Amino acid sequence: MTSGLQLAEVAALVGDPARAHILLALMDGRALTATELAFLARVTPQTASGHLAKLVAGRVLAMRKQGRHRYFRLASPLVVRMLETMGAMAAIEGPPRHRPPSRIDDAMRRARICYDHIAGRLGVGLADALIARRHVVVGDDDVEVTPSGAAFLTEFGLDLETQAQKRRIFCRTCLDWSERRPHLAGAVGAALATRCFDLGWLARIRDTRAVSITPKGRAGLSETFAISLPEAGR
Repeated sequence: MTSGLQLAEVAALVGDPARAHILLALMDGRALTATELAFLARVTPQTASGHLAKLVAGRVLAMRKQGRHRYFRLASPLVVRMLETMGAMAAIEGPPRHRPPSRIDDAMRRARICYDHIAGRLGVGLADALIARRHVVVGDDDVEVTPSGAAFLTEFGLDLETQAQKRRIFCRTCLDWSERRPHLAGAVGAALATRCFDLGWLARIRDTRAVSITPKGRAGLSETFAISLPEAGR
């Protein structure tokens, strides 16, 4: 059982602003170098190195050496769930009063990558569409993909048999910090995101977890999932 001291140690790791920026930068599932993370956290390389050492020691980050570089990524999906839940709590108070919402804020709320699955209004919309059609059934702790859902997702291009063999939860919900409602995660959520990228429906926005929905994606999402989101700036 987790002790109060252990909980306090984890909270202290995440509680530093620079470390929080580092963790959020890695929420799209990519591995980044110490130099890249220093830039994104707006700290010096020396300061970033100290923060990264603490996060690795606390098993919040994992580090891998490749050539002359060290790459860092979130240690596990459990860390992602912790950060997303903390984000949902933080969002209760709304954006900081000293900083008005920006275009990036709007883009993040519209569609973003949460580790390896789709979040934001688009992610919640995909979950709602699958639930409404009884393609998935949400329980207390997991999500069941129904026979009709398996057929639908297979036709959409997902290899569910391969996903089921992976050493991770097949399908679950993840509380969306901006919508405060669930989107789909697990192996199925990751495969769904990958398929949307492969189809050219989504495109990454540089230096952010936000993704844009392409014109092709808007047509595809409307036709396949009956999802229609307002374009950026509207």
